[in-house]
Amino acid sequence: MLQLRDLPTPEVLEKFAQRYPEADVSAISSFLHLLRVATDLSIALDTCLSRHGLLQGRWWVLILLMREETLTSTPSVLAQKAGVSRATMTGLIDGLERDGLVGRIYAGEDRRNISVRLTPAGQAKLDEVMPDYYSRLKQCMAGLDEAGRKHLHEMLHLIVAGVPAMVQA
Repeated sequence: MLQLRDLPTPEVLEKFAQRYPEADVSAISSFLHLLRVATDLSIALDTCLSRHGLLQGRWWVLILLMREETLTSTPSVLAQKAGVSRATMTGLIDGLERDGLVGRIYAGEDRRNISVRLTPAGQAKLDEVMPDYYSRLKQCMAGLDEAGRKHLHEMLHLIVAGVPAMVQA
């Protein structure tokens, strides 16, 4: 993924706006800043998780399984909830199974009907990771009080409502 490190100055954005009259300099600046923050947060999360031998994809699978009452789900449901392809999910599950963090459960002789279950080792891995994650997350968000966090949620909901405009035909 390309990571924009050098955000454009207002002067550069104004130059683009002169060439492209549709350009809203304030909207562009806010959008690029939001992308930059999202990238920085993703990198920081990977750094935190890597201290525990995980990256986001594998961690999210463990989290999704822990959320289930039975600690079990199907690969297709996990893929849908994680927003990845079934092939990607298969790769994530393969690695987690190799490390003993999840197990595959086959329904009878039909090896296509599979469930994935969080193992005790997988739960132990989460029990190791989550206190560190929560502590670092609390520090990361410390600059916002409860009212600021509520306001951030409201603003993010407004942005999400506009996302279809970026992808519509």
